[in-house]
Parts: sequence; structure tokens; C-alpha cells
Amino acid sequence: MPHPTIRVLAVLELLQSQGQIGGAELARRVEVDRRTLRRYIAMLEEMGIPITTEQGRYGGYRLVPGFKLPPMMFTDEEAQALSLGLIAARGLGLADAAPAIESVQAKLDRVLPSAPKKTIAALRESVALQTGGARANADAKLLRVLSEAAQARRTASLRYRAAEGALTSRDFDVYGLVFRAGRWYVVGHCHLRNGLRTLRLDRVAHAEAVDRTFTRPEGFDAPAYLARAMATLPRAIPVEVLLRTELERATGELFATLGVPEACEGGVLLKGSADDLEWYARELMRLPFEFEVRRPAALRSTLGRLAARLAERFA
Repeated sequence: MPHPTIRVLAVLELLQSQGQIGGAELARRVEVDRRTLRRYIAMLEEMGIPITTEQGRYGGYRLVPGFKLPPMMFTDEEAQALSLGLIAARGLGLADAAPAIESVQAKLDRVLPSAPKKTIAALRESVALQTGGARANADAKLLRVLSEAAQARRTASLRYRAAEGALTSRDFDVYGLVFRAGRWYVVGHCHLRNGLRTLRLDRVAHAEAVDRTFTRPEGFDAPAYLARAMATLPRAIPVEVLLRTELERATGELFATLGVPEACEGGVLLKGSADDLEWYARELMRLPFEFEVRRPAALRSTLGRLAARLAERFA
């Protein structure tokens, strides 16, 4: 057993199977000296495994009577990841997820050793994750059906409700599911429209996998496709703005709805569209770098008006 982790686990297995075992015998069986064995015992205790030590000729190590090792063991770091995941799940807008989340939490509380359990309790009481807030509830069962269809590369048969309420039936090859800006989206190839499409999960009335397979495009990035689709939605007023910065920094500062940034001579060219120029101007004003509005002229006027209004407040 060359690796220390394997030896530590071997110590745990022997303690479970032997009841009580002497230190010399335990050290011999895992092929370490007594000093190293004591270090392994300390490591197990730090993981929340209760071990008693009895001195003397007939002494040794044993697990605390009545202790049952849970089916899964977690380090503090693993427990933290689990807890943060459960906290985040509460903000993902899945209509029937709350009871399941509480059930998982209760099971973890029941089976985890004390150290990881304290980590989870501390995070649950003190940490809040701002996921943006759900703008619409989605069916968790539909999420499972569509994610399984995506993994198995099986076409899904959907009943989809449009914004005006009309129901349509369509076959859909699910390439990915994305949670963005408070909503769940399904991205893939729509057989009804014969092209790539993005559908809102809360408008899917029914979904089931059918006996037809598909091939997902190599390297397809569902979040990137959704971001570009949202940025290029047709709106009333075309906008072009030259950003005096690098593409990487611009991408980190811009919301997808502002448009698509592309590197160009002199900086980054942002091409988008807007229905509300005042909203668009406010979003530009929060940027930490200089910019130049190329079109429309009305956006420049709006920026000037907002800047003057702001200057008056601090005059």
C-alpha cells in the first residue's frame, strides 16, 4: 500500500472490522511505524471519525461504540461545495425543487460526521448567493427529461407555448440547457424551424425523448450561443459604439443584451440595438473605460442629457 491515503483508509477499514485492535498490530498490518499510525489516527479524527484509545497491555484503538460510518464521506472542502450547490439551487427557479433541496439537506445532516456538518451549517446560516433571481418558474422534471435526452443524443418531442399563447408541436435536438438572467433556456436544433433555436423552458408544456438519435456539433457552446442570440435580438434602433479598451476587458464588463463586441482598430466595436435609448445610455455610462458613440446621434444626445442631469445633482 504505497500511498498514504490508501493506508489511512486501510486503518479505517480495520477499525470497522476488528472492533478493537492493538496499535502494534494495526501498524504492522498497514505497514507503517507507530508514530505514522498515530498521525493517521489524528487525520481520521479530523474527518469526524470518533476513535477511542486505550492504554496498557490489552489496549489499542477502536471506533466509539454505536458509531456507524455513513455511506459517503466528505472532507470540509467537499462539504462546502455541496452546501454552496444547495444554496445556489434555491435561486434557479425550479418549481418543485424546494422540497427536494430540503430533503437532501436533511439527509446530509443525518449522515455527515460532525466536522463537515458544522461547515455546512455555518455556510447555510451566513452565505447568500445572488443568482439574479428567478423571473419564471420552470418544471424540474422537464429539466431532467431534456438533460437526459441531450446526454443520450436522443431527439425530444416538445409541446411549446409561444408568447401569444399558441401551442406548437416540434421535434428538438437538445444541445444544452442554460440558466441565464433568471430563466432556463433550451438550446438546440429545431426540426420545425429547421435551424438552431433557443426556447424558454417555462414555455415547454411537455417533453419526451423519442426513438431518434442526433449528432451534436463538435465543440458546440450552448451558453455562448445563447449570449449571442440574446445580444442580436432585433430591436428598433441599431447601435454602434467604439469602446476604448481590449476585447477581454470589454467582454467582462458588458451585458449580453448590449450587443456583440468585436476587436477592431482603436479598441472594440460594440454592435447592438435598443428599444430604450435612455436605458442603453445608462448602461454605457457605468463602463469603466472611454467610448465613442458612432450611431445613432440620438444616443449621443441622450448621453449628454443624462450627464448634465448628473452634474446638476453634484453642483
